[in-house]
Amino acid sequence: MFKLRLFSIIILLFFLIVGFSSAKEKMNIQGSTTVLPIIQIMAEEFMNDYPEYEVTISGGGSGVGIAALIDQIADIAMSSRKIKENELQKAQDKGLDVQEYTIAYDAIAIIVHAKNNPIDRLDSNTLKKIYTGFVHNWEDLGGYDRPLVAISRDTNSGTFEIFNDHILDNEEMAPQVLRLTSNRPILDEVSRNLNAIGYVGFGYLTPQVKALTLDNVEPTRDNVISGSYPLSRGLFLYTARVPAGVSQEFINYIFSDKGQRIVAEEGFIPIK
Repeated sequence: MFKLRLFSIIILLFFLIVGFSSAKEKMNIQGSTTVLPIIQIMAEEFMNDYPEYEVTISGGGSGVGIAALIDQIADIAMSSRKIKENELQKAQDKGLDVQEYTIAYDAIAIIVHAKNNPIDRLDSNTLKKIYTGFVHNWEDLGGYDRPLVAISRDTNSGTFEIFNDHILDNEEMAPQVLRLTSNRPILDEVSRNLNAIGYVGFGYLTPQVKALTLDNVEPTRDNVISGSYPLSRGLFLYTARVPAGVSQEFINYIFSDKGQRIVAEEGFIPIK
């Protein structure tokens, strides 16, 4: 009888635990790999402070996140560029009322190898020539006689879209440009490849790479906030409608003192 009663208690506890976990309010966030490290840490801290909520996160790029939001697969989209007019129209056609939140400031830093590349600065026109295939050797820029390896983000990336608008002016990249899926692979490749040049979000900078001065402006915190650095930008979250429940709690958390401290700790620039 005692064993039967103990077994019944165990079964009851099991269903109580399962019922409790399934009762958590869940949220799915998708999008920008630039925004991703901020939101990953934010979500971990948020779930520690609010165990009644469950947050899942995936990357894929700004365009992927916004598409998932419009298709109502994601509750929140991460984006490193503003939503486009055609995306807004698609959302409106589905009866959605998209809300925008600027959660941090960032810049696209042009990077080369930290110790074995003497180039410290470029102008936008020269950078465009590099990526459209008119410059093939570092010697042409005052560097060593080495082949130049240009690395870019893929076209789903909000980072690429800003680079495309401001540097490429919508011209085609040269076919030899290596396209990688996120900031981290570009950072890793440039840090070990003496011939490489790439671009990453401000928060990804490490001592293993050198951020170049662009158009005589350094990619510093003050220059990003003032907007004087040419590739300054905001980082955004989007919701399909005025948020409620876990979505509203999470956005409030981001704008709290703790949330903005996490933004700074991840190497990005808080908005407050």
